[in-house]
Amino acid sequence: MDYEKENLDAEAAKGPAVVSAPEFDDASIEEIRRAKEIQSRNPVLRALKKGEEWLDNKMGIETQGVDRIPEEKKQPPSIWNIFLMWWSLNVHVGVVPLGLLGPEFGLSLNQSIAASVVGTMLGALCTAFTGTLGPKLGLRQIATSRYSFGFWGAKLCSVLNVVVGGGFAVVNYVVVGQILNAVSDYTMSITVGIVIIAVISYVLCVFGFKVIHSFEKYSWIGTFILLCVLIGQAAPHVDPSIPGLDGSSGTAFAANFLTILSINFSNASGWCSIAADYYCNFPADTPTWKVFTLTWWGIVLPTSFSVVIGCCLGNAAISAAYPPYADAYGNHGLGGLIYEIYHPVGWSKFCLVMLTFSVLGNNIAINYSSGLSLQLLGHYFHAVPRLIWSLLFVIVIAVLAIAGQEHLSTIVSNFVSLLGYWTVSFTIILLIEDQFFRKRSGYDLTVWDKPQGLPWGAAAVLALLTGYLAGGVTGMAQTWYIGPIAAKFGGFGGDVGIYLSAVFTLIVYPVARVVEKKYTGR
Repeated sequence: MDYEKENLDAEAAKGPAVVSAPEFDDASIEEIRRAKEIQSRNPVLRALKKGEEWLDNKMGIETQGVDRIPEEKKQPPSIWNIFLMWWSLNVHVGVVPLGLLGPEFGLSLNQSIAASVVGTMLGALCTAFTGTLGPKLGLRQIATSRYSFGFWGAKLCSVLNVVVGGGFAVVNYVVVGQILNAVSDYTMSITVGIVIIAVISYVLCVFGFKVIHSFEKYSWIGTFILLCVLIGQAAPHVDPSIPGLDGSSGTAFAANFLTILSINFSNASGWCSIAADYYCNFPADTPTWKVFTLTWWGIVLPTSFSVVIGCCLGNAAISAAYPPYADAYGNHGLGGLIYEIYHPVGWSKFCLVMLTFSVLGNNIAINYSSGLSLQLLGHYFHAVPRLIWSLLFVIVIAVLAIAGQEHLSTIVSNFVSLLGYWTVSFTIILLIEDQFFRKRSGYDLTVWDKPQGLPWGAAAVLALLTGYLAGGVTGMAQTWYIGPIAAKFGGFGGDVGIYLSAVFTLIVYPVARVVEKKYTGR
């Protein structure tokens, strides 16, 4: 069968061409056939598939899985959904702890806000670019990485993507557990709250793309209002005149500033491995600049809003040490602090209950994408319905959240900063592949699931590991390890792992890819 090579539109013509495919290309048919064969041989998988189909008939859940979406089958929502969905993913109480870290690291309010916002703006560039591949290729984000990492190397990205999503989810679960604990006047355990939000998040994620986009479009509005009220009631106790513990210069200040910047970079770039999951239903001729711009602003504005509120709360509770806030935060965490800020008590409890649901937009997106990533690990994984993988993911995350519920601040500062070491390398590899190596040859969409038609992936894996080991490890500053370069800042070190990872990846991948292409022809 012959396939024509064509440019997507006037906008896409400036970028890599794509080998267009018919309604269902050979690779998609082969992948579906293999999954069905595996299901037919295994009675358990066969029963699960029938159960999924029954739910689809009765309730309209999504059964698409990771298969490529051909142009004829796409069902795009409004282009503004690209912008609005990020508000639901980032306007919630699970993002607020990021802002509290600035005061905990000894930064003043102005310094905390500057580091947080700049880090968010830079990190959002990663997600904005990777998301542009979704409409163009009709593939989920990790599937798009196969054109750089190869069939087998992309499995590493799948695993890392699940780990990234899991870390975000753990933070959300613990925050909700603390909030529900505060609502009950500290009589209900945090564990019960974690279980409650885990169950609700899973039920909603089962319905898939359509429901997620509809939910994300509006769910942030109530939370936005409640957070505005929160900062309004806390404002009298926020004091921006309090200086940072390390002044505004010197290595100690630089170390803390760079660390907070890195954490917020990692938070914003952490979406780069799932963005295309929500864009692959948009037409291939959707202008790239629109997808990029709406994604970047869609992440920067709501994330900065939530994080700045966190900075202000941290200033009042930690820097200014207003006694009621300091006691509440020290004894009961973020949930206790919010409970203390809202007043009177009846209003406070109402707000806390409403804020509990604010993390749903974030959680259901994570559960959905993690299920898809696990399906991409291989044909046997693909044969297991997405809703089962999402269920297993939720169970594991709930267990981890219960185990780490007393260490939220440590989880946020250590885990989130670790994300950036791989997300920045992942983005750079896909960017170089798209803008340099695919500029003329384009993407042959008929081989998206054929190992023999994809790159070996050795260059991408080498660049990713080099960036992480040579850059991330030497430049990281964690409570459990400080790299030799990070240690040069003294004290607890300054986290420069992200910047070093970017540099090493930028150097290694082009050279390694040229060599790979020369000797393999792919």
